[in-house]
Amino acid sequence: MAKAKVLVTGIIPEQGLTELQNTFDVTYSPDKPFSREWVLEHLHEYDGLLLMGLKADKELIDAGTNLKIITANGVGFDHIDIDYAQEKGIVVANAPQGVRIPTAEMTIALMLATVRHLHEYDKIVRSGNWVDVSEPKYMGMSLGGKTLGVFGMGRIGSTVGEFAQVLGMKVIYNDAHHLDADLEKKLNVKYVDFDTLVKESDVITLHAPSLPSTEGKFNSDVFKQMKDTAYIINAARGSLIKQDDLIDALKNHTIAGAGLDVYETEPDVPESLRELDNVIMSPHAGTGTLEARIAIAEEASGNLISLLKDGKAKNMVNKVAKYMD
Repeated sequence: MAKAKVLVTGIIPEQGLTELQNTFDVTYSPDKPFSREWVLEHLHEYDGLLLMGLKADKELIDAGTNLKIITANGVGFDHIDIDYAQEKGIVVANAPQGVRIPTAEMTIALMLATVRHLHEYDKIVRSGNWVDVSEPKYMGMSLGGKTLGVFGMGRIGSTVGEFAQVLGMKVIYNDAHHLDADLEKKLNVKYVDFDTLVKESDVITLHAPSLPSTEGKFNSDVFKQMKDTAYIINAARGSLIKQDDLIDALKNHTIAGAGLDVYETEPDVPESLRELDNVIMSPHAGTGTLEARIAIAEEASGNLISLLKDGKAKNMVNKVAKYMD
């Protein structure tokens, strides 16, 4: 029996594809990722797609006439038209576990760097200057005893909450799904409504998916409700924040600062945001470690192997009837 054919797009560590390559006929270009045009021309040859760096819109899905599964190389799947894939009987899966620790680490790194003004200090020292941090205007904020508000208490949000408690923070959260009492007790977190989260938090960190209900959730009205000493951290999706409203809030010191790994207009970050001193930025690098990228590729590969070899869907995010319990 001929092996199933799998196409891998984007830049993915080959160490994470070993099992996939041992199981299937895998097409992968580690040196130069395939162009969208090449993928559209050849996708009909493949049974599975490990997607990185491209959008799986209707055009691309229509090109995959033999596709049985598309797996995202990460937890996010807003770049895949999951409803249209469902109409076509194509499973869409994601890789939620491999991103958990590295994204939580990036969140804490952004939070510490932001509240302690590390980006500002770095700029001053690199310029050959020096400041006396005894002056209040150069002082940062300690996290011990402060309140962290987590918007989206899933795997990553829960992990960030655990890390933050090591720093002595109190953790409150808001989510569309209220955790059960036993899990709240285990995590040592408290559910609050959205307005309370906004008003009481010293730092707000975002870990919700990009959905119609979450897009632009953090806007000028929300920033006005936050403490003027509060910070916002976003290592989830850029669409959760109205970028122009955030820029105004930072310029006017409506809030104290921001730490951003994602942007509403990425990869284009406007100069009006880049020129601000009270924001620190990274280039969507939440999972940007070799260890993390290998683990994510292995998890995504597992989705393909489970479906194409064993006929069982893992980490399915749409609803293809034949694979539903």
